[in-house]
Amino acid sequence: MATNLGLHPETASWLPMTEAAGLKPLRIRGKTLLPIVQGGMGVGVSASGLASAVARLGGMGTISSVDLRRRHADLMVQTAHLDKEPDAGERINAANLIALDREICAAREAAQGRGCIAVNVMKALSAYEAYVRQALHSGADALVVGAGLPLDLPDLARDHPDVALIPILSDARGVQLLVRKWEKKGRLPDAVVIENPRLAGGHLGAAKVADLSDARFDFEVVLPQVREFFRQAGYERDIPLIAAGGIGCHADIVRLQGLGAAGVQLGTAFAVTEECDASAVFKRILAQAGPQDLVEFTSVAGLPARAVRTPWLEKYLRILPVLQERAHPKAKCNMSFDCLQTCGLRDGISGIGQFCIDQQLGHAMAGDADRGLFFRGAGRLPFGEQIRGVADLVHHLLTPRLAISNET
Repeated sequence: MATNLGLHPETASWLPMTEAAGLKPLRIRGKTLLPIVQGGMGVGVSASGLASAVARLGGMGTISSVDLRRRHADLMVQTAHLDKEPDAGERINAANLIALDREICAAREAAQGRGCIAVNVMKALSAYEAYVRQALHSGADALVVGAGLPLDLPDLARDHPDVALIPILSDARGVQLLVRKWEKKGRLPDAVVIENPRLAGGHLGAAKVADLSDARFDFEVVLPQVREFFRQAGYERDIPLIAAGGIGCHADIVRLQGLGAAGVQLGTAFAVTEECDASAVFKRILAQAGPQDLVEFTSVAGLPARAVRTPWLEKYLRILPVLQERAHPKAKCNMSFDCLQTCGLRDGISGIGQFCIDQQLGHAMAGDADRGLFFRGAGRLPFGEQIRGVADLVHHLLTPRLAISNET
């Protein structure tokens, strides 16, 4: 079971900087943290290396739980060849649970008792419950769950009351529904990530691509609405909000805290740091992509998504109408372990994506520019095309712009 890590002397040196810059620290289940959360990014983009680097500075670092065996050569040797074996899925899933345990343990050791180590688990995953249980058993400090409503999370975590439970939602209605359901189970979220689908990367919290720019997702709308709901329900101070999407500087954090957020979550900005667990090519592609290079489409999971328009994605979108016309249920999953509960390709659902998301994200993590799917947020990166360290990014976020006006 996770323990209360509290503050560490080296972490404490960053917290006064936070308050001196006019920012409030983020407090979750007795921990005082920097108001900065590193978002979970798969496959293998945010693993123990990145998560621990953020935690060591006093923030929340997040491991993405999806298909982490790709980061462990011995586990890939044991499972990469599996195809038509009757127990292929079971063996691959078992390898992924081993990998998740290794990553959590490595991150906790490298964090040296500082900050917070979270694990992101998508509700849309077939092995969602197994990943949640493994993360709890392996000592994660927090569980962050998106891509669906995790109404069952309090039940799964009942024996781990010290672990923070943090759902990802995009509008006030979703927050109210989840909180009311959890309340009946005797548990409230320890924080809620409010993700703006117009700005975030990867899978997005809207019903369809056409809804991504709906005003109901704007932080200026959602944050006050949720705060008012909390006030009326009588627990405004108990549930901090973490704004996600498009954050890139100190002024953004000041503005969002003024709207009612306790902290912010960044994905792409951390994906292009030196400590990110993906390849150098992956980082370069994200860093060099401008607004004109981004595309929105419907994922194989049936959710809107945002990514860089690479050769593979360009070709895929061009032939998508044909692929959807020919969609039909497949005898087996391409990767033999059915990563998603609902998969447009495997299940033959013609109205959504028709590709193997695990395969394409795996190519991206490895730096295959021609075949990879490179998820990216819509915001401008703090250092442009530069690849900088996590400490540089955190310092940038905690420093008022006037003090860094000469920064390139």
